[in-house]
Amino acid sequence: MTDPDQQSARRRLDAALNGLTTTFRGMTARPDEHNCECHWGGPEELALLKVPDVELDPDLLRRTWQATDWTDHAAVLRRILPQFGTALVDGRIELFFGMAEVGHSFARADWRRWPARQAGAVREFLHAWWVRTLTEPQPAVPAYEVLAAVAEASATLTPWLGVWEALDTAPADAQLAEAAARWEYDLLGDELPWETREDAEDRRAELAGWLVRVAPPRLRSHGAPEELLHRVRLIGVTGADRWEDPHWPGHRY
Repeated sequence: MTDPDQQSARRRLDAALNGLTTTFRGMTARPDEHNCECHWGGPEELALLKVPDVELDPDLLRRTWQATDWTDHAAVLRRILPQFGTALVDGRIELFFGMAEVGHSFARADWRRWPARQAGAVREFLHAWWVRTLTEPQPAVPAYEVLAAVAEASATLTPWLGVWEALDTAPADAQLAEAAARWEYDLLGDELPWETREDAEDRRAELAGWLVRVAPPRLRSHGAPEELLHRVRLIGVTGADRWEDPHWPGHRY
């Protein structure tokens, strides 16, 4: 039987995806939009962005959201959002540098300044995707990747970490253990575990502090190895006390 939290999260995400479809139905790129034919694609592909509601093939979708040099990136993102949102949720996005890239695409579009109905649809999608991720035993995209995407899209970590802390459930704890194992190398080197475009040190400090405070009891209850618990503990230690600790893992940077 499906957990009630999972059922609720799935319904919420289904509604959010439907909201993207209804909100951005009929959207197109600007009539004069263009891009480099040798780097992005040909005129027939560009013409598809100026026709509403036509599905793009996966490679064209990838090139479109990843491109950084649109004249009007916001209009281009609005054009692809219904398809893009579904592809993100299903884990069908090809990435070179991790899900932070997705967040950067949203940030370039400055979606928080869009008209209220449009911005609200994007905001609800990001939140519904995050909650669904944390309530699923095996999400299509792991939580540590989705967190990078939503944090970069919204230019903040705080609300997303708050949701994770509040969801004290087995799937959320399992993904916390997976994330901690993924992050510990970078955080022990005082680096944010993904590429960010601004406030890298503030975000690193917030993530590290949150992990040190929240993770240990949840990792223990999940049965995480002692080695990982020591590495999380050391993230909260500075200077020689970190490097000279008997449980220092010997990372080289």
